[in-house]
Amino acid sequence: MFPTKSEWLAGTVESPVDANREIVDPHHHLWDRHDGVYLTPHLHEDTGAGHNVVQTVFVECGSDYLDSGPEHMRPVGETSFVAGEAARSVEAGGAVIAGIVGTANLMLGSAVEEVLIEHETRGGGLFRGVRHANAHDPSPEVRESHAKPPPGMLGEATFRDGYVKLGQLGMSFDAWMFHPQVPELTALVAEHPGTPVVLDHIGGPLGIGPYAGRRDEVRSSLRKSLEALADHEHVHVKVGGIGMSIYGVGLKQLATAPTSDHLVATWGDDLRHVIDTFGPHRCMFESNFPVDKQGCSYTVLWNAFQKICTMAGYSDEEQSDLFSGTARRFYRLRPGGASE
Repeated sequence: MFPTKSEWLAGTVESPVDANREIVDPHHHLWDRHDGVYLTPHLHEDTGAGHNVVQTVFVECGSDYLDSGPEHMRPVGETSFVAGEAARSVEAGGAVIAGIVGTANLMLGSAVEEVLIEHETRGGGLFRGVRHANAHDPSPEVRESHAKPPPGMLGEATFRDGYVKLGQLGMSFDAWMFHPQVPELTALVAEHPGTPVVLDHIGGPLGIGPYAGRRDEVRSSLRKSLEALADHEHVHVKVGGIGMSIYGVGLKQLATAPTSDHLVATWGDDLRHVIDTFGPHRCMFESNFPVDKQGCSYTVLWNAFQKICTMAGYSDEEQSDLFSGTARRFYRLRPGGASE
């Protein structure tokens, strides 16, 4: 009989490497839908498992949209939903949901301002920016992003008008894409430097479909793309997403859930390359939970990050940036759970 996911994760137990290091987790989701539930109590179960996680940032996942009204306005329902969960996080006394990244159709061009203002209103001071996911690959073996983006979207004039509007309103852009698309982001940020950008999940190095068994080739291609992207100082990177099955490293196929040492051996070189390319002051470790829960537990993930830092010899100041400082600056969060 095969173990359940909970049993599989529980089979690998670790204590925190550094239980005192303050952590701001800048990327997690919340949802209550047919395929599962992950709300504030579940988030606190993970963040409270030993590491010192004090703040988090929610990132859009198509949850709790409005079920009526104009189509382009429906995503604001997600911001209302998360603002309520953020209030619950304060009342519960665990890690505080201190920022919200919602979504809006940037293909609306400058007219997207109406949606962004409504997000701001509903966010109760927590709304920080937008992720209009761009993850697309022509292979039918690669599942497209939930946003179902058209190919080449970042180059479209209407998209760029909406993207520019974000910067004009003091908001940021989360970029979620697959590794062959990173040069499209580089072209965008070079032409329009006024919008703060963070690249999600180290740039999406695919390892399934036509990319299966080609990890060294994918790694080489992505590294060159990241090095070009790093020339643009306003671009940051979320260092994580390493539990996702689309990266093709086979974590969920292991008989027992991976240890932090296993994660370090699998991902250490790649994560260090990202950090050394952009600098710790432009990188932030992320959990991507509960999506990454398919590959490892929360404690094991942050242990891996801490071990990578020790092996790389990053200073205490550099580690403070990676675990909390960069995320706080990028998302404009105040220490202690409040936001600016």
